[in-house]
Amino acid sequence: MAQNTVYGCAEPAAPRPLPDPLLCVQQAGVSTPHTAGEARVAALFARAKEQLDGGRLDAAEQALDCAAANIGDAGDTRLRYELTRRRGILDFRRERLPQALARFECAATLSRSLHDRAGEARDLNNVGAALRRLGDFRGALRHLTLSLDLQRARGAASASVLTNIADVYRELREPDTAMRYYREALAANRAQGDAIEAAHVQETMAELALDSGDTAQALAWLQEALAVYRAQGRRVYELRVHDGLIRAALALGDVAQAQRWSSSALALAEAWALPLPSALQLQLARTARLQGNAAAAAARLRAALAAAAGGDPVRVPLLEELARLQESSGDPGAAIATLRRANTEAAALVRAQHDRQLDWLRVRFDTAEKQRTIDALQSENRLRQVQLRQRTLLLWLALVSGVAAVLGVWLWLQRRRQREHVLQAAQQVRHEEQLARYRREADALAEDRSLLQTLLDSREDALCLLDAEGQVLATNRAGRLLLGGADAAEPVGQAVFACVAESDRPALQAALERMEDSAAQRLEVEARHGTPLAATLAPWQGGDGLVVLALQERDSGAASDIVQAEHAQAEAAAPALRDAFRRALVDLMLAVIDTWERATATGRLELAERSRIWRVNIDDGRLRARAMERYLAVAKLPRNPRWRDVLRSAYFVLAQCEGLSAEARAALQCRIDTVLAYTRRDALG
Repeated sequence: MAQNTVYGCAEPAAPRPLPDPLLCVQQAGVSTPHTAGEARVAALFARAKEQLDGGRLDAAEQALDCAAANIGDAGDTRLRYELTRRRGILDFRRERLPQALARFECAATLSRSLHDRAGEARDLNNVGAALRRLGDFRGALRHLTLSLDLQRARGAASASVLTNIADVYRELREPDTAMRYYREALAANRAQGDAIEAAHVQETMAELALDSGDTAQALAWLQEALAVYRAQGRRVYELRVHDGLIRAALALGDVAQAQRWSSSALALAEAWALPLPSALQLQLARTARLQGNAAAAAARLRAALAAAAGGDPVRVPLLEELARLQESSGDPGAAIATLRRANTEAAALVRAQHDRQLDWLRVRFDTAEKQRTIDALQSENRLRQVQLRQRTLLLWLALVSGVAAVLGVWLWLQRRRQREHVLQAAQQVRHEEQLARYRREADALAEDRSLLQTLLDSREDALCLLDAEGQVLATNRAGRLLLGGADAAEPVGQAVFACVAESDRPALQAALERMEDSAAQRLEVEARHGTPLAATLAPWQGGDGLVVLALQERDSGAASDIVQAEHAQAEAAAPALRDAFRRALVDLMLAVIDTWERATATGRLELAERSRIWRVNIDDGRLRARAMERYLAVAKLPRNPRWRDVLRSAYFVLAQCEGLSAEARAALQCRIDTVLAYTRRDALG
């Protein structure tokens, strides 16, 4: 887009450099190259119209480029307007609709600035025609109505505007309204004595009548148009009207008359060396098919398809007619393939229409941006004419306002930063207090572990303390000797299964898994170094799901009796206290899961996986944390609960969920303290 700020609209730039002004006049065949500038340009405009009417679009463009070179950048406004309008007509004929629309709108702006009401009405008509082709029927009717109002205000309406309005209503599927405007256009052409344009309108009216089923009226209009074309010697139009005549005859079922019209059309084309239009080829092929001459019809259809351009809409009905012909000839496979091709080309036409609309929108956007730039420059020029004192006052006002705004923003940021510092300091204090508390709890647990190790070392019988997974937490010297022998490595921190023979590991693992709900179990295993052992598993009286493993060489039952006696004593002690402890443990586990779900919006499986405290199993194709689920109800709670794992889960949630409110943290900590109180009371008791 080249912005023409002199004439006040955005005008598309020339597609190539302009030629030499004098040389191009000679090449264009204009006989007066040395006349005055305006006369030379008018002759070039006439030459371009002659070439355009003859369908020689490239030659018409060369003539318009030559006219642009002779006008120059500072040429007369009316000549620039005429050049813009004629370039728009050329783009319209070339199906470059967005570019044509931009030029027509520019021409309308120029004619309005020149106070040329007739030219403005004509340009609005052109804008409406372009919008109709782009599918913007609302915009087309608006511009065409404005053009019609301007022309009626001057005394008479042109047939071109009326025809374009009728075309819009025909596209909108309102045939009655379209026919009314076509009749007005026909009357206007006849009033102006333009018989050729009147015949064109009659052709269009005949098409609409054929679509509506009024074949007799359509045939009458077509015959009137044919008589006018013959009288005026317009052989191209005379050949074209045969399309409608053949179609009307076929609609009446008169194949013989259709054949006569076909013969007349072929004779006319041969006599005047005229190419057969694709639409006429379609009607000739239909006539041949109905006469039973399938080969001739197929050859004509294929010739018409080969001659038709890629984007010609008539290709679709040509392909559909060829498919009907193939189907009637007994070749359904070829008919289906041809129909698919027709559907493909129809879809391509729709896409092309859509692309034209998008191209139009892009051009409109570019034009609006160019116009916005013009408006911005004009506003800037007006601002430069403001008095110096007013400008200085505005600058000082802006400066003071900016300083005040910056000061306000700075104060707001400082206040916000101070609040953040206070909140961070308070949060840091709370975190340090919690960390200190967690360290104290960890130290207490370590002290308990140390006391446990001292207690085990004071016993002469071989004892080991295991967790629920079979890890050795503590053992005394006798236990180390029986498990690993004199030279074996320290078993603490290892799995107890590694200390027994490989054949006895499944039985030991199964017995350990049953310990959550068992009082005591006894089994015989063989140590890794070969010593036969009698192993007794009993819950640890301190709870937490830990298991005491008593080992003895076979045929010795002292250690087993001692462990079982201790467990029986622990089971009999304080049943009320134990029930309260179990309820507190379930209450803590439920609170832990509820707090986790509220804080992270995830479930208990994610808690088990992330904390690595609870095992996740696959049950019937689903992931489940069965060990954790037993701690959610007192009825399902194991006889020997792993209370330390529940506490570790609680501490994990407190450490990982940083967004917890102070109330939630306090409630969870209160439940932790309750469980810890029961465990200490049990240890002291």
